[in-house]
Amino acid sequence: MTVRDLPEEAQRLLVTLNAPPRLLAHLALVHDAAFEILNAFQTRWPCLKIDRDAVLFGAAIHDVGKCLHTNELTGPGNCHEQDGPGLLQQHGVSSERSRFARTHGTWQHEPNLALEDYLVALADACWKGSRIETLELKVSERIAETIGIETWEAFIVLDEIVAEVACRSEERLAWQRAIESLCRGS
Repeated sequence: MTVRDLPEEAQRLLVTLNAPPRLLAHLALVHDAAFEILNAFQTRWPCLKIDRDAVLFGAAIHDVGKCLHTNELTGPGNCHEQDGPGLLQQHGVSSERSRFARTHGTWQHEPNLALEDYLVALADACWKGSRIETLELKVSERIAETIGIETWEAFIVLDEIVAEVACRSEERLAWQRAIESLCRGS
C-alpha cells in the first residue's frame, strides 16, 4: 500500500514534537483517507467549495495532542483533544488551523462547525472502516446547504464515497500493523 506524504508543515511539526511512530502511522492513514474523500468530492461536486489544504492539514495533525498524552495512543481518553490546539499554537500554528486537534473529537458538541471540521472527523472514522451516521448526516447537511440540493441527495452520494474509502480499511490497518512491527523491531 502506498500512503501519501503528509503536508510539509505537518511533517515538520511532528518531527519537532518527536511524535511516536504509532501516531505518525495513524495520522498518515487519516490524511490519506481525507485525500481520497476530497478527490471524490471534487469529482462528484465540482462546485463545492472546500478549503482542501485545511482539511489535509487537519487530518495530518488532528491527534497531535497524543504527543503529550501517550497513554491515549493505545487507550481511551480525550485529553489530547483539549491540549492539542494549545500545543500547535505554541509551535506557531494559527487557532484557525489548530482547531482540528479539538473538533475532530468534539464535533457532536459544537454547533455550526465548518464542513472542513466534519471532514477531518469523517476521515478519522472511515479510514478504519467505521461509519458514524450522525456525522455523515452533518456532512450531508453542510454539502446540501452549500450547493443547494436536498440533504438526502447529498447523503446518497456521500454514502457511496465513504463506503469506497472504508472498504480499504483492512489494507490500511495491515499497513499500520506493519509499520508498528518495523518500529518495534528496530
